[in-house]
Amino acid sequence: MALTVDQLVAARDALLDARASGVREVRDQNGETITYKGDREMATALAALDREIAQATGRAAPTTLRFKTSKGT
Repeated sequence: MALTVDQLVAARDALLDARASGVREVRDQNGETITYKGDREMATALAALDREIAQATGRAAPTTLRFKTSKGT
């Protein structure tokens, strides 16, 4: 079951608030409590949420870059 963009954003905001206040526990939308071991684990979870939000909104980073160069004739 995929989460909506609004649910992903709400989860990210709750995690950001918890991280900023120094709390290591976050209660998700299902009422489950998630306990993070430390800041690094919270940062990883935030990055994963950001990637999911970017992918869901069509703003994902490109996977291939192509350069077109010339000698400036």
